[in-house]
Amino acid sequence: MKINAGEIRVGMLLEYKNDLWQVLKTQHVKPGKGGAFAQVEMKSVGKNTKLNERFRSSETVEKASLEETNFNYLYEDENNYVFMDPKTFEQIEIKKEIINEKGKLLTENLEVSISFYNDDPISVELPNQVTCKIETTDVALKGQTVSSSYKPATLDNGLNIQVPPFIESGDDVIIDTRTFEYIKKI
Repeated sequence: MKINAGEIRVGMLLEYKNDLWQVLKTQHVKPGKGGAFAQVEMKSVGKNTKLNERFRSSETVEKASLEETNFNYLYEDENNYVFMDPKTFEQIEIKKEIINEKGKLLTENLEVSISFYNDDPISVELPNQVTCKIETTDVALKGQTVSSSYKPATLDNGLNIQVPPFIESGDDVIIDTRTFEYIKKI
């Protein structure tokens, strides 16, 4: 789908120079002399390279068409995470490099949304919040106020996060999957 350069937004995926690019930053510039243009910083999805490009307002770029499908997480092996389509029971494997740190938040049967580009999985979206158990955390010191300070804690999946002083080992907490931050105690 063709879009004007002025419609480019952060997070969009564009097909440009025979590659797939994710838009990181965009800025509309109107110089004193000459026509307006969009200054766009992009990152290649496949190669992990960055590119700064100027598009004139009159130019059009190709917006990548993605297909999103819901899958349930099954298990992991040495190199991949395995997911199953709940409708067709078809299983797919996705390399751990694609999911990165978010893979630690995957739990059995967790429903995720996987984006496909030309039948290749390129990203996995977890629910915004997941429940985790606190494995270990420091003991709260007397005299600390609840609002002022957080303390380090390790989750049962190995992630380290900051939690309020009243959280103890063994507590169940809700974590934001986008920022890896503590939201609330259950």
